Amino acid sequence: MKHVDIYTDGACRGNPGIGGWGAVLVYQGHEKELSGGERETTNNRMEMTAVIEALSALKEPCEVTLTSDSKYVIDALQLGWARGWRARGWKKADKSAALNPELWERLLALTERHKITYVWVKGHAGHSYNERCDKLATAFADSLKPKETNA
Repeated sequence: MKHVDIYTDGACRGNPGIGGWGAVLVYQGHEKELSGGERETTNNRMEMTAVIEALSALKEPCEVTLTSDSKYVIDALQLGWARGWRARGWKKADKSAALNPELWERLLALTERHKITYVWVKGHAGHSYNERCDKLATAFADSLKPKETNA
């Protein structure tokens, strides 16, 4: 099985607001950058979308080391919370609704295809790939801002 390192980050200008996501995939010294965004979203949705898009870019099942600064994403996947929410009909243990079920559904399907090791890193703390993903995410979010006009 091929081993791929994936680094992801999401960003939001306001929460909710204009958002962006960034990912860097590293395989045998080759790097691929991905980014995107939405005009009305949340930071958590962008964090999830970054992982979804990065895993979707893999053409075959891989061993993946997934590094993110999102405790929401890492804990929900690594500790099995998201699988529990799905098993309970997208309800959390306290019976409240789990947010973003359509994204979790996609993300769980992708994680089941690969062998993933999850790594959480503190955001904005000098981790080079995390900083790079943040730049990709914020640049895309900024590109979605309405252009100012000189009237």
